Amino acid sequence: MRVGIDGRKFPRAAELGPLKLIERCAELGHAGVFFRTVLDVSPTLDAGFLAAVKQRADELGLYLEMGLGKINPYNTPEAPEVRDVGKGDYLLGMTRMIEATTAIGCTALWGDTANYQRHEWGLHAIDRYRTDVDWADQLEATRKFLSKLQPVLRDRGAVIAVETHEEITTAEIVRLVEQVGADTLGVTLDLANVVVRGEDPVAATRRVAPYVKKTHMRDIVLFARPLGLERQTRACGDGVIDWQAVLGALFAAGSFPNFTIENVWGSDKNQIPLFDPDWQARQPDAEMGEILELIRLSRLFEDGVADGSMIAPDDYFSEHPDLDELEGFVTRSGATLKAAADALRANVSKE
Repeated sequence: MRVGIDGRKFPRAAELGPLKLIERCAELGHAGVFFRTVLDVSPTLDAGFLAAVKQRADELGLYLEMGLGKINPYNTPEAPEVRDVGKGDYLLGMTRMIEATTAIGCTALWGDTANYQRHEWGLHAIDRYRTDVDWADQLEATRKFLSKLQPVLRDRGAVIAVETHEEITTAEIVRLVEQVGADTLGVTLDLANVVVRGEDPVAATRRVAPYVKKTHMRDIVLFARPLGLERQTRACGDGVIDWQAVLGALFAAGSFPNFTIENVWGSDKNQIPLFDPDWQARQPDAEMGEILELIRLSRLFEDGVADGSMIAPDDYFSEHPDLDELEGFVTRSGATLKAAADALRANVSKE
């Protein structure tokens, strides 16, 4: 099992820059770096610099992963940097990014279908609930755009790994993979997001497991709110996700991705308005059993807070964390995942 860091969210990432971040990753004993987009590494797609980054990762024995960004045409105006490298043409920009990443051997490329809009809480913080365009139209536009990228993806032996983001269900991602083709489309598994769609993390993993190429690993806790639940993200092992069940589902499906820890710090919360009729009406894939499982997990957490075995939401994050605390998020998460993998291996050996 290889556990690495998120090249955008790791502490001091912007200050360090790509090369020093890779070196810091190795110093801390982590296994690799996942840069959200190749433009985070080189905004101009400088081939020489990208090759130098790859060479340094190889020298240190680290994995190197990269991505592309927005694949929903209704959301692409929020990524002007992609259009810039295409000289005004977003499709050309994406094509050049695919060519640049695959030239250094990065062929599983992160993509996502929308941003999480932080203007306000509520339904409209998530692009699934835009009023200017239906979500079904956004999905269809995404499918068409992905189809336009297929020639270059096939030519370069690449696949776009769509993130299980807050706005899209795992069932919708699986349908996209089936429509576009698993040879060019896969999944980036982020279990902190699936609960926002009312999905049980373990069940969600089982749905997408055969297609998982990349990961963003975080834990979550859930607690009651008047309209449903609220999610808070945490380091793996500090929440309620059953990591042994998650890893077991991935490995059983033949998926052995790198496990990249997505750092969060501070108030990373999200409403899950399970009892809102509007939310319910726009959840065609919702399963009652999974919603009940989320409620069970919320009670498990609240009982843990009551007996002192879990930390209350307002007490989890330090107001002024030091560097050791921030970097420790990844270390603790990695230890949790490795322990879960060891437990799985031990169970198999007993059988």
